[in-house]
Amino acid sequence: MCQLLGDRFIEADTVENMKMIGMTDRVKFSSGTKWELLVGYSRAVRVGRVVHVSGTTATDAAGKLVGVGDPAAQTLQALNNVRRALESVGAKLEDVVRTRIYVTDIGRWEEIGKAHGSFFSGIRPATSMVEVKNLVNPEMLVEIEAEAILD
Repeated sequence: MCQLLGDRFIEADTVENMKMIGMTDRVKFSSGTKWELLVGYSRAVRVGRVVHVSGTTATDAAGKLVGVGDPAAQTLQALNNVRRALESVGAKLEDVVRTRIYVTDIGRWEEIGKAHGSFFSGIRPATSMVEVKNLVNPEMLVEIEAEAILD
């Protein structure tokens, strides 16, 4: 479910309704995780034709981590979650122009990169892969952000 922040509300649950969004309207999407309310962020925010997807990890619909110990599996799940967030605000993977991949073990970059490539080899957005000390859950190995610009 999307929510429009501003002077009007659009039930942005269909592509047709997404076309009603103006260049300055702000639409936010919440995936319903406990972190979003606690920290105060949205999974995705769309303003006009630009979409930003927050750092996304490999949790399933119930909030359970997928692929414990397997960074490739976590990358695939995180990217599926990114795809759902994009679609929720009227975008698609083909609109992605940049990803940022945060990993806890850069030595496993190739596994993570191949999983990323399975989604983006034909799209080829700008990307960065950066090693971080930890993510919010020690079993989380990968977190991915995305930015998209709609045609």
